[in-house]
Amino acid sequence: MSGCASKPQTLFYWGDYQRQVYGHFTKDIGPDEQITKLEAGLEKARASGQSVAPGYHAHLGILYAQTERADQMRKYFEAEKSLYPESAAYVDFLLRKFKQDNKGQVNAI
Repeated sequence: MSGCASKPQTLFYWGDYQRQVYGHFTKDIGPDEQITKLEAGLEKARASGQSVAPGYHAHLGILYAQTERADQMRKYFEAEKSLYPESAAYVDFLLRKFKQDNKGQVNAI
């Protein structure tokens, strides 16, 4: 009987990720606020020993691209590709979409 009362564990840490993606598409939440919440979610996931959901790092990379922080953008795109190799085609598309100029600025194509 105690097995029925236990809370099931999820495979990934989702935190506030889905709400932030929704806010991104509805433009209800700005990129800086989303970055803050998602970075906090990463810390919580690490503290609990869980992996974040697929797409989490890619979304952070997109947000950093929007705020013209190319170093962070690339870091999170590469993390997504490393953790989820099946995302390589999508991440490579994003890397082509957000090119970096010689001053380190991110430019959407």
